[in-house]
Amino acid sequence: MHLELTGEHLTVGALAEFLADENATVGVSPEAIKRVSRCADFRRHLALGEKAYYGINTGFGRFSSTRIDPARAGELQVNLLRSHASGAGPDLPVDIVTLMIVLRINSLLRGHSGVSTKLIELLVDVFHAGITPVVPCYGSVGASGDLAPLAHLALVLIGEGQVDVGGKRRDAASALREAGLHPLALEAREGLALINGTQMMSAFAVRALVDLRRVVESAVCAAAMSVEAYRATDRAFDARIHALKPHPGSRSVASALRALVVDSEIIASHRNCDRVQDPYSFRCIPQVLGAVVDTMAWTQTWVEREINAVTDNPLLFPDDDDVISGGNFHGEHMAIALDSLAIAAAEVASIAERRIDKLIEGDDDVLPRCLIADAGLNSGLMISQYLAAALVSENKVHAHPASVDSIPTSMGFEDHVSMGSLGALKLPRVIDNVRRVVAIELMCAAQALEFHRGLAPGRGVAAVHAAVRERVPFIEHDTVLAPYVASLVDAIAGGAIGDAVRGAVGSFMEWVQD
Repeated sequence: MHLELTGEHLTVGALAEFLADENATVGVSPEAIKRVSRCADFRRHLALGEKAYYGINTGFGRFSSTRIDPARAGELQVNLLRSHASGAGPDLPVDIVTLMIVLRINSLLRGHSGVSTKLIELLVDVFHAGITPVVPCYGSVGASGDLAPLAHLALVLIGEGQVDVGGKRRDAASALREAGLHPLALEAREGLALINGTQMMSAFAVRALVDLRRVVESAVCAAAMSVEAYRATDRAFDARIHALKPHPGSRSVASALRALVVDSEIIASHRNCDRVQDPYSFRCIPQVLGAVVDTMAWTQTWVEREINAVTDNPLLFPDDDDVISGGNFHGEHMAIALDSLAIAAAEVASIAERRIDKLIEGDDDVLPRCLIADAGLNSGLMISQYLAAALVSENKVHAHPASVDSIPTSMGFEDHVSMGSLGALKLPRVIDNVRRVVAIELMCAAQALEFHRGLAPGRGVAAVHAAVRERVPFIEHDTVLAPYVASLVDAIAGGAIGDAVRGAVGSFMEWVQD
């Protein structure tokens, strides 16, 4: 696909397509380039004047009162990048850094940062050359922008730092040279414009929303199969119930569950059984997963505002002949959004683990203990519940909100920070753990469903069961389960579970727009 950046209309959906296409290209709109050029001219005018303008002819942070000779403006910007490229830890994933580049371009295109069109062009060229800056994961406190990570990203533009090209680590200077590109001579404020921003946090938020959609979709499918296997009722998903507590997410999940169990002979077989109510982990699926869907909706709204925002400082207003220092670099919105996504994702696994436990427990009628014949001689799927419990417990640690913490920086001048970068770094671990728990539920529910031989499940559930059986056989006796869980994790990550259901019953999950 071709992603045309305007600075104003970028969406998570467009970025999802962009991430899925290895041959994606990026362009910038002519109108946006005009805005950039006009603001750059304005910034050059300011740099030559007598008045002090932060980051244009002054130092940074605590040194904001230190005037800098205009002749040394470029040196000041280079020094900024070098000094701030002080990150540590493992490298950020290539797709996250790629998103950071795209999001940084989009923000600069709003035309209030004062960068030159040459800088924009070089960022685009670096992307198309397959040159990905090596960015250590630690160093940002989520305010004043993601300073350290963005400084490592920006180093490539001046021919410094390390880059990844085709999976191989290289020095930036030689990578640019081989691509026919030339390092940029930074002008006043350009270094600051490159590192003042929330692009690391925002990139992780975008990636999380893309990944969580497939996870939640798969979780709904797994839950529906567990409902059938456990012989729970579908009446808890009745539209009349959810009309009386009309959260959009709950209505969406209830509707999806009804679609998945259409034509179920299993559910029809126990319509008049003695069980009055099912455990909460079955009965409250729409309310719990619905809250997750609604959380995803409002966080997506926040993220889309952020990725189309100007997030550096100071901001230049050429039309008003004005420069204003503010705090758009502060990552509080992204910090709270990232923490909320982690909490919501953790709940997906938490309720799934309870259903796994109920299936493993068996009953005195259809389901054997541990879902295996000769239980005792065989342990069956017993330890899969242990794994789910371990993952759910770990998520409780990672779901602790990073955004409630703050440690002052810059000698107390920057006295409140968001710590959103920490929320960004722990969120993928939560999502990975949730994938594994949902994979375990898919395996256990598919196993349990087969003890209802002679009765067909709903059409949607049958498609889920078939998708699982393509990767995991019926477990007749004890065997190593780890490869099966890993295979289902990959299926969830790739969207195969939801795709299988759509192939059988069409669109089944309506995503809420905030």
